[in-house]
Amino acid sequence: MKKNKLLFNILIVILGNFIYAAGVVFFILPSGLITGGTTGIALSVNHFTGLPVVYFIFGFNAAMFVLGLFILGKNFALTTLVSTFCYPFALELLQKLAGEFRVIDDIFICTLFGGICIGASIAIVIRAGASTGGMDIPPLIINKYTHISVSVSLYVFDCIILVLQAAFSDKEKILYGIVLVLVYSIVLDRLLMLGTNKMQLQIVSGKAEEIKKAIISEIDRGVTLLHGKTGYLEKETDILLSVVSNRELYKVEKLVHQIDKDAFVMISRVSEVRGRGFSEGKQYLKK
Repeated sequence: MKKNKLLFNILIVILGNFIYAAGVVFFILPSGLITGGTTGIALSVNHFTGLPVVYFIFGFNAAMFVLGLFILGKNFALTTLVSTFCYPFALELLQKLAGEFRVIDDIFICTLFGGICIGASIAIVIRAGASTGGMDIPPLIINKYTHISVSVSLYVFDCIILVLQAAFSDKEKILYGIVLVLVYSIVLDRLLMLGTNKMQLQIVSGKAEEIKKAIISEIDRGVTLLHGKTGYLEKETDILLSVVSNRELYKVEKLVHQIDKDAFVMISRVSEVRGRGFSEGKQYLKK
């Protein structure tokens, strides 16, 4: 079972790297866009030295892999191994297959879809429990020794890389490059959160026991009882706390108000939930 899961994750990582390479080959390179990450450095090096983008990316990824292996350990290295060699290979293969082919000449469309491809690919790789390697590694090393946030380091590095490319790009390309980084950052953030958002309910009711039993039996969700006191009458009361999926929210609300039409229900969105029933399978315990 574990071998099948490992194989599936490797295939997902390979798919993610091919999507990344497709975004670069079909949208970023043909339109001359600037971007962050290892690809951005490669574009700068290619402009000043003529070194092919693929060769630089392969060498840089390999160097970062070795650096990560010695500083961050074997477990980290194993998660980046596939990406380290797969991305340059995918880039080279797609460049040869594409030749002079251009999907579209509109730079705005190239910016939009290039950003979508990059953001989606990184999200796919991360959700498979791996890393894209390359410029992901220096921020992790900095974080290990200085505790500076990885996201802050990534943004700083991306800004430096964009400035390097700004030296040989016109104003329009610079502005589109900034839009590209924003697009893939937003897409990455949204896809990483996809399916993890849940709804938290806090219910204040005089019929807390009935509502608790109904949620457990009819919705099949856990409930936590918080003990509290009303502010005005100072009566002891139970507050029910439960987390449900977006689809279950309407059913729970309807169920609660069927039992107690005067129930006070507070609903808030939580970005991620981990534990039994969500990130892990449900477990039914005997009382």
